[in-house]
Amino acid sequence: MAHARAPWSSQILAMLFAFGAVCALSAVRDIYPAPDQAKTDVAAALAAAAKDHKRVILDFGGNWCTDCHVLDLYFHDAANKPLLDANFVLVHVNIGRMNEHVDIADGYRIPLRKGVPALAVLDEHGELLYSQKTGEFESMRRMQSSAVTDFLVHWKLPAA
Repeated sequence: MAHARAPWSSQILAMLFAFGAVCALSAVRDIYPAPDQAKTDVAAALAAAAKDHKRVILDFGGNWCTDCHVLDLYFHDAANKPLLDANFVLVHVNIGRMNEHVDIADGYRIPLRKGVPALAVLDEHGELLYSQKTGEFESMRRMQSSAVTDFLVHWKLPAA
């Protein structure tokens, strides 16, 4: 006699599979560069944004952070990568174990104690447009890619 699965069991299995895939990926691939690169990377992003008339997304997080890896996967999925590439320069800022670049985070009004990943959006001149203050993406593994799509659409440059 075959057992019928509860309707939610397939959802739980899918979530466990996704979590396992992200954990495996995070063990293999570092998305946040060495902490000593942050100031140089931010400056290069600001120069590129000014030249290409794009906005800058500063992504504060760490390679140990599963939610940071999920956010990066969502940034680069089929729905979001074209939006990201056309409108933004993305900078990963490595915050170590919440002890690196606290000064940069503070300068962009990112309260790291609320969790990571945490994002700041800058205009092409480096002016702060938005910073996540309440850990909006801190539980990214429980969110859908569409949350990132909504974020990118909201913060992209207005149509000319």
